[in-house]
Amino acid sequence: AALTVRFLTRRFIGEYGDMEFIYSRNLTVDGREILFHIWDAPNSQQTEDGSSEEKRIQWADSFVLVYSICDRASFNILPLKIQFIKAAKEGQSQEKVPIVIVGNKRDLHHQRVVSSEEGRLLALSLDCGFYEVSAAE
Repeated sequence: AALTVRFLTRRFIGEYGDMEFIYSRNLTVDGREILFHIWDAPNSQQTEDGSSEEKRIQWADSFVLVYSICDRASFNILPLKIQFIKAAKEGQSQEKVPIVIVGNKRDLHHQRVVSSEEGRLLALSLDCGFYEVSAAE
């Protein structure tokens, strides 16, 4: 949520509850006006049968999966999530679904447990984009 709010408003708010939100905002990107609809769902907002996750996947055109560089578990679940997304989206069409992996909390390098190289290699192996950022900075 912090990364989404930072992207949309350029402000950093450090603490969020475990809530799901849909944000809408017009932004100018490369000189073009683009309407963004962002469904920001924390990882813990899943049902056991995956129906909420399936609904979000069908709703979206592209995906940004964020993990904390300070939390190995948040990184380790990415391959399964990406496989799930690709099976649901690419199974319906021949188009490649845009997926970006983002390592957050780059400013907390002293607490890092997932290296930048691991993130890059995972993204490369799963044919995804990769960035490492700090919502705080």
